[in-house]
Parts: sequence; C-alpha cells; structure tokens
Amino acid sequence: MASFKKGLVYLLLSILVITQIYPLFWLVMYSLKTNEEILGSNFFSLPSSPQWANYKAAYKGGHYLQYLGNSVLVTTVTLLCVIVLSAMVAYAISRFKWKLGGVVTLVFLLGMMIPMQATLLPLMVMFKHMHILNTRWSLILPYITFSTPIAVFILSGFMRGIPAEIEESAFMDGASVYRIFRSIILPISVPPIMTVCILTFITIWNEYIMAATFISKESLKTLPFGVYTFVSQYNVNYGAIGAFLILGALPVLLVYFVLSERITKGMVAGAVKG
Repeated sequence: MASFKKGLVYLLLSILVITQIYPLFWLVMYSLKTNEEILGSNFFSLPSSPQWANYKAAYKGGHYLQYLGNSVLVTTVTLLCVIVLSAMVAYAISRFKWKLGGVVTLVFLLGMMIPMQATLLPLMVMFKHMHILNTRWSLILPYITFSTPIAVFILSGFMRGIPAEIEESAFMDGASVYRIFRSIILPISVPPIMTVCILTFITIWNEYIMAATFISKESLKTLPFGVYTFVSQYNVNYGAIGAFLILGALPVLLVYFVLSERITKGMVAGAVKG
C-alpha cells in the first residue's frame, strides 16, 4: 500500500513536471521552424532543419538590445523604490502602535484588489496634465503603485514574527528607530525581500498593457513590444516571434534559477512568522 501511494505521488509529480516544462520545450521548437512548418498540419512535429536565422532576425530586427535596456532600466528603478517604500511601510504597520495603523493596512489591502485596467483612463488624463505621458515615469510610477501593496503584505507578515526583544535591547543601547530598521530589521528580512524582488520583477518584465497605453516613442518601448516588429499587414514571421519570446524569457529564467532557493525561503518564512 505504501509503495502504491509513493508511485501515485511520483506519477502526479511527473505529470506536473511535464505540463510545466513542455510549453517551454514547444516554444523552443517553435522558434526553430519555418512559417510553412508552423502553419502545416503537424503542429507538434520537430523542425526538419533548425532555423537559427530566426534568432538572428529576433536579435536585430526586434531591436532586442534597445528594448532590453529600457526594460532593465524601468524594472530596476521600480524594484528599488518598491523595496524601500514597502519595507518602511511594513515596519511601521507591524511594529508601531498608532491610531491610523489599521486604516493604512486597509488601504494597502484595497490596493491589491484594484485591477490595473480600471486605472488606464484616469492615469492617462493625469499623466497628460503632469506632462509625463510618453516618458519612463509614466511606467515607473504606476508600476510602483501596483507592486507596493503586495510587497507590504508579504513584508509586514514576516516582520510581525520578529521578536520584540531584539529591538528593545537595541533601544537600551541607544540605537535610534532608523538605525534599528537599517541594521537589524532589513538584514533579518532578506528572505521576504528577495521574494518581493522576484514577484515584482516578473510582473513588470512581462507587463504590456500600460506600456502600450502610455508609451509611443520607439526609443522608450520595452521588451514586450518587440513581438510586434515581426507582424506586418501581409506577413507574419512566426519563427522570429518564437525566438524573440525565448530571448525575452531568458533574463527571467536566469534570475529565477539563481534566486529560487531564496524565493522558497521567503515564502515559507512569511507564512510561518506571519
């Protein structure tokens, strides 16, 4: 009976692994095919002759380096702002006793429930009057706004589990609130901070709706725009689109695999201590 249960678990895990890995494998095969093979009847077949030229077309024709640089810049600035702001707010909510603490917490929880699409028109009008429409700030500011609530939720749940005795002893030694936050709370909170970094990175890296709404300058477009370079009125280069999707996913996969252990630790720590 035990061996049967173990075999069933292995079977379920194998199915889960296959369903997760196969789409990526299929996309790699897709990127190495010609249009004729992609549009042919045998949809799941391997490429007869790998078309490495698709990657060359994706790299040059898709303005890969330019769009990659814009995505890196926007994502980096957003990440730094989200980490700093959410860490300070989470510390204030979880460690201080003040009248508006519950109200502030409720505001951030409500912020997690507002769909991004519902804010496009108001933001468009606001940014136009602020003269920041079609600039990087028209992406960075809403990205920070929509990423901060979930970051506060994760960090505050972790910080509530930090023993108060650590701060009390530091206060007795003459440390200020800012010193305690910088030298004690932040180093302890590294695991959930890494979780926030990864979740925010993936969300912003793949975001297209706001980028397409607020950005029209070719020099400011981010990586998701590159796909449409290969779509014209009379022709679509499907292989190059697949290659560009692979190139665009490589930074995300690299970051995730490098920091995957920290992500798991951060999730577990936040769940247990929160």
